[in-house]
Amino acid sequence: MVTSEQVAQLAGVSRATVSRVLNGSARISDDARERVHKAIKALGYEPNVVAQNLARPRSRMIALGLFHDNEGLAISQLGRTENYFYIDMVRHIDRCVAEIGYDLFMPSLPRSKPESYIRSLQARRAAGIIMLAVDQSDPRIEALIQAKIPTVFVDAMGEGSHATYAQSNHLEGARQVGEHLLALGHRRIAFLIEPLSNPTSTERLLGCQQVLARAGVPFDPGLLCQIEWSTDEAYHATKEFLSRRRDFTAIVAGSDMMAIGILRALHEAGLRVPEDVSLTGFDDVVLSQYTTPPLTTVRQDKEALGKGAVQRLIALIEETGDVSPLIVPSQLVVRESTGPAPVSS
Repeated sequence: MVTSEQVAQLAGVSRATVSRVLNGSARISDDARERVHKAIKALGYEPNVVAQNLARPRSRMIALGLFHDNEGLAISQLGRTENYFYIDMVRHIDRCVAEIGYDLFMPSLPRSKPESYIRSLQARRAAGIIMLAVDQSDPRIEALIQAKIPTVFVDAMGEGSHATYAQSNHLEGARQVGEHLLALGHRRIAFLIEPLSNPTSTERLLGCQQVLARAGVPFDPGLLCQIEWSTDEAYHATKEFLSRRRDFTAIVAGSDMMAIGILRALHEAGLRVPEDVSLTGFDDVVLSQYTTPPLTTVRQDKEALGKGAVQRLIALIEETGDVSPLIVPSQLVVRESTGPAPVSS
C-alpha cells in the first residue's frame, strides 16, 4: 500500500505538506501543490478519508440547507416552479464543492426545530453550511449564527463572526427594468411580485420605484399585486387582476416563472405581448428564451453566486481570504416581450 510518506519523498516535500494539500489548504504554493498531485497520480495513492475525518475536528463535508416544507423535506421542493431558478445554483455549488475536495450533503429536518438541526451538523462534524434561499424568518438563520458554524447565506441575509452572505444586485437589476420601460414610453406599470416580507421582492420593487420617482411618475398602489412565487399563482392572480383593471401598458413580474403564468393569462384575455402589454421577468432561467414571445428579463449570474458562496465558505472555514458579503452584478436582457407603449395610452 502506498503511503503519504512515499508521496512526500517523490514530491520532495514534507508529510505535513502532503496532508495540507489533501485537506485543500490555501497555505500551499502552487508549485508544491502541483508536485504533490503529480506524485499522488504516479504512485496511485489513495488517502484514508475515514481516518482523516476522525483525526480532525471537522470533516470535509459541507451541508446545503434549502427551503423546507412542513415535513422537513428539501430536495422535493426544487421541483416547485417558484424554486426552479435554484436548480442550476445547486449544480454550480455541487461542482465547486467537489473541485476543492469536499463532499456535499443535505440535512432534512423540520425548520421548526433549529436546535436539532444544529446538533445534526455538529454530530456530522460539518465543516460549514451554505443556506440557499431560506425564508428570512427561518429560525435556523439565527441558530447557525449563534452556534458559530461557518455559514454562507445565499439570497437570505445573515452575518456574524462566522457567517456572511451572497446575493445578486436585485436593486440595480430592477432599476435597469424601470429605465428600459420608461425609455419605451411606459408610465402605467403594474407589479405582480412576491410578498414584500421577502427582502428580494422589496429590493426589486424599490429599484423600479426609484426610477419612476426620478422621472416624475407617481406610484399607483392599485397596480401592485403581491402573490405567491409560482407560475400557477401568477396565472390565476393575473386573471383576477385583469377583471378589475386594464389601464396599464406594462407588467413587471417578480420572476421568470411568474411571468410565464402571466403571459398565458394575458393571451387568454386577448391581450398581445408586447403590442398591448409589455412584460418583464427576473432571473433569466433557460425557459425565458423559449416563451412566445421570448421574455425580457434580468440575468442573475448563477455560476458566480454558486462559486462565490463556496469560496466565501472556505475562507470562513480556514480563516483566510475574503469573507465580506458578496454582491453579484445583474444584467438586463432585452428580448421580444417588451416594446413601445401603445399610442392610445
